[in-house]
Amino acid sequence: MLKFWKKKDAPAAATAPEPDAPAAPAGEDVALVEPGMISADVLAPQPPVVEPMPVPEHPAAAEPAAPARRSWRERLAGSGFARSLGSLFVRHAKLDDEFLDTLETALITADVGVGASTDLIARLRKRVDKREFADAGALLAALRSELLGMLAGVEKPLDVRGRAPFVLLTVGVNGVGKTTTIGKLAHRFQSEGRSLMLAAGDTFRAAAVEQLQTWGARNNVPVVAQGSGADSASVIFDALQAARSRGTELLIADTAGRLHTQTGLMDELSKIRRVLAKLDPEAPHEVLMVIDGTTGQNAISQVRQFREAIGVTGLVVTKLDGTAKGGVVFALAREFGLPIRFVGLGEGIEDLRTFDARAFVEGLLPASLG
Repeated sequence: MLKFWKKKDAPAAATAPEPDAPAAPAGEDVALVEPGMISADVLAPQPPVVEPMPVPEHPAAAEPAAPARRSWRERLAGSGFARSLGSLFVRHAKLDDEFLDTLETALITADVGVGASTDLIARLRKRVDKREFADAGALLAALRSELLGMLAGVEKPLDVRGRAPFVLLTVGVNGVGKTTTIGKLAHRFQSEGRSLMLAAGDTFRAAAVEQLQTWGARNNVPVVAQGSGADSASVIFDALQAARSRGTELLIADTAGRLHTQTGLMDELSKIRRVLAKLDPEAPHEVLMVIDGTTGQNAISQVRQFREAIGVTGLVVTKLDGTAKGGVVFALAREFGLPIRFVGLGEGIEDLRTFDARAFVEGLLPASLG
């Protein structure tokens, strides 16, 4: 069923939003779009005629039976990190300064970062000088241990229990796969038996609302939306009201993709936080920033700016199965220590995986040198 409600019909218990924040533009309606339905662009004084929209088939249903899920090693084998490190250990059998210098260059090139790479090689060099390693295989084992140590503090799965609705706000620059990540998260949480709702807060990009509604239809999840150009904070505020009234467990809100240098759009994120606090002082409970794994060291400046604007609490690193070098995960861990909640290892709906530090490191390094 499609429900429309106007701002004047908002529940009396909710604190009235600031005039400059969540209030929808005069005359606008907010639509809660149930799966299989579309909202009208303009509402007539009489109840609108709403026609059913065919529900897109679940991606898995439109394709032949999917093969067994590929391992982390299979997914990461094509990354720049895995290729360069693998060939290095095959080419060099002698543990000398040349080998260590080449290893340091490979780490830097793979986006681990200059500081992290230099520190790591300095520790290994001391051990080589003490003749602690009998061969390259022993050094490989030490490298594996060092890399795992760098990620030890960031392997923290997202826990959405304890608050209802749990508000998850997604942020990130244009093109990182943010809306697609939301769709995959919706599928994941729904498969866990959780009730959820989506908020189409990316009102800046014309196709974003439609894209999120399509994901909602695929996953049979309701979507709260206004038209393109509407106030993002207003959409998300109304979505939280709807989620509370329905007893929904989880609300996932999209936001406009923006460059971290766009001050006006970054200010909008702060506004969203202020608006949500009117209904729940602790909302959003998670600010999940989506990072494109191919971005490299530019990801550092992105996270820094977004953290200042909205307070990022977790990361998703996407596109690690393609041309991404992979080392940016270590750079992010060293620079910020933020939890890495998920990583994208492919385009399939099941390829958004909970971050597993050991599986990730094992996937990047050669299994053995034998």
